[in-house]
Amino acid sequence: MEGILFDFHGTLAQVEPPLDWVLAAAAACGVSLDPARATVLADRLITAGRAGGPLPRRIPPRLAEVWAERDMYAHCHRAAYTGLADTVDSGIDGFADALYDRLLIPDGWSPYSDAAATLAALHGKGVPIAVVSNIGFDIRPHFEAWGLSSYVTEFVLSFEIGRIKPDPQIFEKACKLIGVQPERALMVGDSAADAGAVKAGLATLVLPAAEPGQANGLWATLALTGLLR
Repeated sequence: MEGILFDFHGTLAQVEPPLDWVLAAAAACGVSLDPARATVLADRLITAGRAGGPLPRRIPPRLAEVWAERDMYAHCHRAAYTGLADTVDSGIDGFADALYDRLLIPDGWSPYSDAAATLAALHGKGVPIAVVSNIGFDIRPHFEAWGLSSYVTEFVLSFEIGRIKPDPQIFEKACKLIGVQPERALMVGDSAADAGAVKAGLATLVLPAAEPGQANGLWATLALTGLLR
C-alpha cells in the first residue's frame, strides 16, 4: 500500500459524549442544567437525530429535502440537524443552534487515542494520507487544533467536491489528489459507505467505532502497509 484514505467520524475521531454535548450547549445559551434533566434531553435528542449519532428514527416531511442533501451543502447540514433538534422541546432559546455549533469546534470532538501516533508513523514513512468524509462543514480547523494537520496530505470532504461515499468517484478523487493509484491505496473507515471504496479498486479496512478518547485499532493500518513488522 502506497497511500491511505481515512474516514473522519468513527475512525479518527468521535463526537463528545451526549451528556457533555447537552451541558455545553445549554451553558452557551446561559442555562445551567441539572444532570438528570440533561440526561433526559440527551436521550431524546439522540433519538431525534444527532450528527455523529445513530440515524434518526423518523425524518419529518419538512426536513426531508435538507436531510437528503445534508452532506452536499453546508446550509443543508445545519438545517437538517438543527431542525431535528428543534423537534425536542428543551425550553431553551437558541438551543438547537448551540448544539450544532459544538460540531464546528474541536472541543466538540475527541480524536481517538491512537490517531496521532498512527498518522505520525505513516507520515514519517512518507505515506500520503487523505481524510475522506461525508460531512457538511470544514474539519481542517479541528486537525489544526489537535496538532494533526501536518500529517494529512489532502482533505476530501463531500460538501466541497459534490460526491458522497460510497460513490466510487470520491475515493478516486482522493487517490488522484495524493498521487496514488486506487489499487495501491487502502481505505480505513467504520461503515458500509467506507467499504464502498472496493468498487473504486481500493483495499478496505472497516473498524468498529470506539467510544470517545479510546483506541480504535488504527495501528492495524501500519501492518497492512508493511510498516509494522
